[in-house]
Amino acid sequence: MIQANRQVGAIIIGIFTMDQTVMMFITGAFLLVIILGIFLIKGQGRNRNSEAQQHQMMQAMAALEGRLNQMSAQSAKDAAEVNRTLSERLDKVSQRLGDSLEKTTKNTTDSLGELKTRLAVIDQAQKNITDLSGQMVELQDILSNKQSRGAFGEIQLNDLVSQILPPSAYGFQVQMSNGKRADCLIKLPNPPGAIVVDAKFPLEGYHMLRRAEDEAQKKAAISRFKADIMKHVKDISEKYIINGETAESALMFLPSEAVYAELHTNFTDVVEKSFRAKVWIVSPTTLMATLNTVRAVLKDARMREQAGVIQKEVVTLIEDVARLDDRVGKLRTHFHLAEKDIGMIETSTRKITSRGERIEGLQMEESESPEAVLEPVKGSAHLE
Repeated sequence: MIQANRQVGAIIIGIFTMDQTVMMFITGAFLLVIILGIFLIKGQGRNRNSEAQQHQMMQAMAALEGRLNQMSAQSAKDAAEVNRTLSERLDKVSQRLGDSLEKTTKNTTDSLGELKTRLAVIDQAQKNITDLSGQMVELQDILSNKQSRGAFGEIQLNDLVSQILPPSAYGFQVQMSNGKRADCLIKLPNPPGAIVVDAKFPLEGYHMLRRAEDEAQKKAAISRFKADIMKHVKDISEKYIINGETAESALMFLPSEAVYAELHTNFTDVVEKSFRAKVWIVSPTTLMATLNTVRAVLKDARMREQAGVIQKEVVTLIEDVARLDDRVGKLRTHFHLAEKDIGMIETSTRKITSRGERIEGLQMEESESPEAVLEPVKGSAHLE
């Protein structure tokens, strides 16, 4: 658009410059005619008798006048051509200027539309950030209270256990024989036996350690953090490791990866003491790995149980097969006896058939009695 404005200004300046040049040329020509006229008048005053010079001057003025007329006509023609050219250029410039304005308007409209869309996205993101800030404040309020923090750890523990283990493999808030309630009891076969998982969240000492500004505050925070961890380890070892009822170890669940990392990075002595007390400290990630291992152990135990059942069923199946073989042998004996009886029956049937045929072929004589006719043939066998 700025380039088009510059072109229009250059064309207008050219028009004015050309008109001024023509006018100056015409003005100079008239001045020249006036000067020649003055010289002519003076020459007439000096040389009144020089008619030849006067005639020449008149011819020169006539030629000059003709030249001026020709120049005026050419100037008018040039001015008309210039006006036509300028008019065409102005039309083109106007068209370009209109196209440029239309394109600029379209680009501006598109840019405003994109800007509106992005502003809507920014507003939504701002809303999400505001909601997230509110949730962070609520979470901070929850973690600042010991009871709420404990409930938070128990809920996270419940979610992890219920997602990985089958319902028959665990229990929540299980009362032990000593009257204590365990946050979670993982039911494993002996060995090792049931394992107790207790959720603890020692956050005060960790916050003190993070906010310590000098060496004195740091030492106090370290002492507080170690004392909190060891107190929880001692409580779990005394309450939830019961001989003959649970395994020889228990788990302390820390629902914070940051606290767990700080403990295992800078407080290895506390971790070693917890190992000696047979209390294993786990985070959400390590607890998930432990629960997957427990699930594999439970699966292996079930497979061993099923293997015993399968072995017992196989022994019973073998006994059933032996019994079936004995009964098949007895059935084969019965088949032999039946076959023998059937053979004897077939023999009797053949004899009866033979006797009937003989009776049918006999022709009784008048001298013979029926008893003689029916008398068996010598050497024939009786029916058995």
